[in-house]
Amino acid sequence: MPVVPSLSAAMTPFPYSIEIDERVSSARAMMTEHDMRHLPVTDEGKLVGVITDRDIGLAVGPSPIPEAEDLAIRALSVLDAYSIDIATPLRDVLLDMADRHIGSALVTKRGKLAGIFTATDACRCFGEYLNAQSPRNNDAA
Repeated sequence: MPVVPSLSAAMTPFPYSIEIDERVSSARAMMTEHDMRHLPVTDEGKLVGVITDRDIGLAVGPSPIPEAEDLAIRALSVLDAYSIDIATPLRDVLLDMADRHIGSALVTKRGKLAGIFTATDACRCFGEYLNAQSPRNNDAA
């Protein structure tokens, strides 16, 4: 019987985060440096939301908000971000993200940020799962 991966195995553990009063330019630099598209947002260390490269791109893109790079993260972040406990079954998270049309879930353990689960993590996990179920035959024509 196939083993279904857990959320903790599929998520990105111990993600970077940024304080809500930091500047958008700091978030953009951190996301570029670490090649990420979702960045958890904290307020005095407490998890409060997420900011995405899309949020930033819309603000500083072709028709930027004046001085968008100097805005505080709170101006662009999603403060009611989807957050789930690490014990939540992966299938429930996947279905919920699909139903809500969202690209990430903030993963908590005892109320503290433990990881982030993104659509990229979902694709990687599902690909690995399928490979385990039916390994590729490199000798096939």
